[in-house]
Amino acid sequence: MSEVHYSLYLMKSLILAEKPSVAKEIARVIGCPIRQKGYFEGKSSIVTWALGHLVTLADPHEYNEKYREWRMDDLPMLPENMKLQVIRKTSHQFRIINHLIKRNDVNSIIIATDAGREGELVARWILKLSGNKHDLKRLWISSQTDRAIQDGFAHLRPGKDYNNLFQAAVCRAEADWLIGLNVTRALTCKFDAQFTAGRVQTPTLAMITKREKEIKNFVPEDYWIVTASFGDYKGLWKDRQGNARLFSEKDAELIVHKTMGKSGTIVEAKAEKRQEYPPLAYDLTELQRDANRRFGYSAKKTLSLLQSLYERHKLVTYPRTDSRHITTDMVPTLKDRLKAVSIQPFAVFIKPLLANNLSPGKHFVNNAKVSDHHAIIPTEETAHPEKLDSDERNIHELVVKRFIEVLYPPCTYMHLQVITEVEKERFYTRGKEILDPGFKVISSRVYTGTDTAGETDDLPEQKIKGVKKGDVRKVQSVKQDKLKTQPPSRYTEATLLTAMENAGKFIKEQNLKESIKKGGGIGTPATRADIIEKLFYNNYIERHGKIIFPTTKGMKLVKLVPRQLKSPKLTAEWELRLSRIEQGLEEKSLFLNDIRQNTVDLVKEVRESTATYKPDNMSDTPCPVCGKKMLNFKGRKGKMLVCQDRNCGFRQSERESRGEWFEKSKKQRFINKKLIEKYSDKSSDTISFGDLIKQAMEKKKKK
Repeated sequence: MSEVHYSLYLMKSLILAEKPSVAKEIARVIGCPIRQKGYFEGKSSIVTWALGHLVTLADPHEYNEKYREWRMDDLPMLPENMKLQVIRKTSHQFRIINHLIKRNDVNSIIIATDAGREGELVARWILKLSGNKHDLKRLWISSQTDRAIQDGFAHLRPGKDYNNLFQAAVCRAEADWLIGLNVTRALTCKFDAQFTAGRVQTPTLAMITKREKEIKNFVPEDYWIVTASFGDYKGLWKDRQGNARLFSEKDAELIVHKTMGKSGTIVEAKAEKRQEYPPLAYDLTELQRDANRRFGYSAKKTLSLLQSLYERHKLVTYPRTDSRHITTDMVPTLKDRLKAVSIQPFAVFIKPLLANNLSPGKHFVNNAKVSDHHAIIPTEETAHPEKLDSDERNIHELVVKRFIEVLYPPCTYMHLQVITEVEKERFYTRGKEILDPGFKVISSRVYTGTDTAGETDDLPEQKIKGVKKGDVRKVQSVKQDKLKTQPPSRYTEATLLTAMENAGKFIKEQNLKESIKKGGGIGTPATRADIIEKLFYNNYIERHGKIIFPTTKGMKLVKLVPRQLKSPKLTAEWELRLSRIEQGLEEKSLFLNDIRQNTVDLVKEVRESTATYKPDNMSDTPCPVCGKKMLNFKGRKGKMLVCQDRNCGFRQSERESRGEWFEKSKKQRFINKKLIEKYSDKSSDTISFGDLIKQAMEKKKKK
């Protein structure tokens, strides 16, 4: 269809969404029925979309051709003014948006990208590179339902309200470019290996390698515990400080002989009524943790499934959130959300909630604890589980179950503690009597996946009846058990996400500890999954079942990288200042000037390092493309052989058949040979094959 407008005199708003699926829903709700290439159009609006980031910070060679080659002498790279460039892969969509912005009938822009720091950056960089001069408005919504979209457009906010948010996003992006690219090149040039580094990736790897060292250096120690049976209950011996472990076998034997067959007196029988509140609603990190524990899903897979439930099925609210609460204005919508998920096996638990007035307390409703987005909860869209695949259904059920639980009353129980004293030795017994299961009635009848309980020296809670202070009980039996102290556990994705979120515990300075806690740890709920994936891809870590192990390459990188990058302290310092920029309390230029000086210092530290690096995962297999020995790695999809020459970059999966490998290498050799013949004038006798390929690629780009 040619570009014909309903009216040449009717001006239109251009709405910029982040993804095509979101744009499609907005277009349907606000009435833009005409589908064009790259956008939807209606009488008063045009809806278009980015594809994630369409614009990014320019590559180093865009500032100077010499940066095409990685040389230590050219570092640090410190462009005076950072440039933007269109991402080539999605440049077609940028051209469409650029054209729409310049249309004569467009007089305002509505930013409808994800409501957050990164979403603001996506839109503003596109508009900046397009030379936009139109008035800006902001759509800020947390779900994709019709009601949420309509309400969002009824309450558009001025774009200028988010200028500081954009400036903070720019600072974060430019700082990551300056630190990440410079230190990555410095490490690679210094040690002639494929290394990468960054302020989030590197401290995450450092946490994994530190844990591995603790495990390797751990020396198990024998200890003993003593338990006694009093007939209808058992007791665990503890000293007056509450310690149950005895590190001398003789001490354990003495207690056994001293108390065997003797009578004891109950010196304490305390019953206390307690309440256990339901767990908080999900944020992204907590949901990723649960999905990993119960189903073994990676953080990235969980986020992908959530995005599908949010965008395609519209069954959950915005996934990339770090809040576990909702705001007071959402309380009137809770019953509609419950009705929408009144499906099996949840309908029986929802029915009593719908029969009464809902008045959740601060445990769930707390305006002060909601920043950009509220917790992940169901939308008002009616759920149809049959339309979901099994993985989507698993995640949806977790969200629904947690949403119902948080609206249920707490579990009320009677906590019992009995202390039985025998020959001045004390044995402790714990008991629990459920008075009202509250939210636990849901967990007891609806359970998804598997979970494991942590080990403990203490006895499990027992049913204790008819005991009172002063009762005399005879020791029926008493025994000692020999155990060993255990090293700390290796990380799973679930526990690694927790460590990233709680990275403040590795920082001593209180103000920085508070800063990183407020900022949600290292990384963001949206980026942590990608950070972990990059560590796998770069062969710094590997997975055995659910357990994460560092590779030798990862262990060595942490030894080589500048000390400052190993600590989450850098992120804490950044977040403290970025939050000040968001609030308009600090100038962008001050922050970036400090980052530039920091970059100079980090590159200098790498350059002056006296450390050496030699890969110890070298195989005997020559690279079929360049002839150099390949390196052994265990990747996500099994074992791999990777060429040690980063300019060659050939990878061979164990799953590939010999024929596939041969054809792949034959094709790559042919391509590289033609490149060298056409663009390189150097002899392979004086320069490596990998460098010949690199030289040829650079000359090709220049031409």
